[in-house]
Amino acid sequence: MPTITSQFLDKPIFRIVSETAASRNMRAFVIGGYVRDCFLGRPCNDIDIVVEGSGIDFALEVGARTGRHVSYFKNFGTAMLHYGPDEIEFVGARRESYRRESRKPIVENGTLEDDQRRRDFTINAMAFSLQPDSFGELVDPFGGIRDLADGVIRTPLDPDTTYSDDPLRMLRAVRFATRLSVPGHTFRIVEESMESMRRMAERLEILSKERISDELNKMIVCGRPSMAFRLLDEAGLLDFILPELSALKRVDSIDGRGHKDNFEHTLTVLDNVEGGTKPLWLRWAALLHDVGKPASKRYDPSAGWTFHGHEVIGARMVPRIFNRLKLPVDEMKYVQKLVRLHMRPIALVDEEVTDSAVRRLLFDAGDDIDDLMLLCNADITSKNEAKVARIRANFELVKQKLVQVEEKDALRNFKNPITGEHVMEVYGLPPCREIGQLKEMVKEAILDGLIENNFEEADAFMRVKAAEMGLKEACPDD
Repeated sequence: MPTITSQFLDKPIFRIVSETAASRNMRAFVIGGYVRDCFLGRPCNDIDIVVEGSGIDFALEVGARTGRHVSYFKNFGTAMLHYGPDEIEFVGARRESYRRESRKPIVENGTLEDDQRRRDFTINAMAFSLQPDSFGELVDPFGGIRDLADGVIRTPLDPDTTYSDDPLRMLRAVRFATRLSVPGHTFRIVEESMESMRRMAERLEILSKERISDELNKMIVCGRPSMAFRLLDEAGLLDFILPELSALKRVDSIDGRGHKDNFEHTLTVLDNVEGGTKPLWLRWAALLHDVGKPASKRYDPSAGWTFHGHEVIGARMVPRIFNRLKLPVDEMKYVQKLVRLHMRPIALVDEEVTDSAVRRLLFDAGDDIDDLMLLCNADITSKNEAKVARIRANFELVKQKLVQVEEKDALRNFKNPITGEHVMEVYGLPPCREIGQLKEMVKEAILDGLIENNFEEADAFMRVKAAEMGLKEACPDD
């Protein structure tokens, strides 16, 4: 029988588990992701151990032998401890059955074979033995090692059964195909599974939105997230999760004049964008930056296809999408801001880059200006290489101007030098409309470069405008 290479068996915890199993006359196996990642040569510190018997009792004894604290969860029959850099979870082997209306299984004690049969994919059903007489021996009843070599995502059982029992596995199939793919070794979901997903797509409705969004987030942070969304689309799942993204696929043509495929463009931008202060949410902004295009699409015989105002429409759609998927409100505001502003830096490329325009961009973007520029840079896509080179060159000028204006005017975290309290004190006013008008005039004057961003110039400007409004300064108390 094939064995896991010795470097992955060197962890002392495996020998401790082996000795514990022998002393208790039990069988214990490492199963799932750790075994898969061993063969892929990927580092992995999450270790799942399945035992034929009580996983909690077994873990408590391992904890006693190692002096490690054991956390256990009776409702799930699982236990966990840390040993060195590794997080080790113990569970008793089990068999599962499901009711159609729920993804919560009915669990019974079982054997290793039962446990492997309930796993989602063949590459996650492999195990290696921790018995002293077969230590490291691979137990692979479904050909996971072959599928791993061939780059195949396949279910151990009939895919209709696997996906109907737990529809989340459809999203996991997409996620694993995307995450495990590397240059020269692309993973694919077998066609029978893809066909099953198309039949089972409506089963996603029994999943909580939190579980769906968790899988989406894991897909989005993969090296090439576009692969995940193409697979979701091909499997018929995208319409149930992000119909706003599916709507981008429609390409219209009138009098032989069409527009670019906004779905493919979006996926290109998604792959292009990297880094930022919030990498996951910056990619969400890339994913949603053009969702307002279908609603704004118009055909002008002289100009062709236009999408005027799509950034405003898209920004209004972001809260609905985030609320539906139960994504965090704070991050929604960040994504909404980037979607709303993503055309602004590009517009500066096509116009004269004035200090006033740059000040307003800095004011509106605030601390997120650097992430906005990353998104806009990723959004520069075209099959015309000369056009891309020209836009990128101009875009560099915009970036330089941003640095210069920011250094001079400190607008990234703009705070109006004139407060409402100051206006009330100078003019003896109660809260009123005039206070807001004066503050707005000061802000606009700073953004237009009429005055510097400091209290002295702002105060002098305020007094001039107040006089024009007929306001008189309050007499100081004696």
